Amino acid sequence: MSNTKTQTVSQNQKTVIKPPKRYKVVLLNDDYTPMDFVVAVLIDVFHLPHTQAIAIMLMVHESGRGVCGVFQKDIAETRCSQVLLRAEEAGFPLQCLVEEA
Repeated sequence: MSNTKTQTVSQNQKTVIKPPKRYKVVLLNDDYTPMDFVVAVLIDVFHLPHTQAIAIMLMVHESGRGVCGVFQKDIAETRCSQVLLRAEEAGFPLQCLVEEA
């Protein structure tokens, strides 16, 4: 005869799911990239309306940097890469970086 006892394990643990961290895509000002090019990049890469693209471009121009959007890390890095590639192809020194929001 076997004296095996069955134990019941309580499953009262709650799983906490945290939302993913958010990251800002930031454009940096320079003295060579034309304002029209910056506006076009903001419209094409970030899908911003023209008026918002102009506002961000002016922020970059006046304060030296401007946030283009806040995204999950992989999306932020992709958008930043797209900006850098377009600038390089056009021969402009426009710089972009990703920062934790």
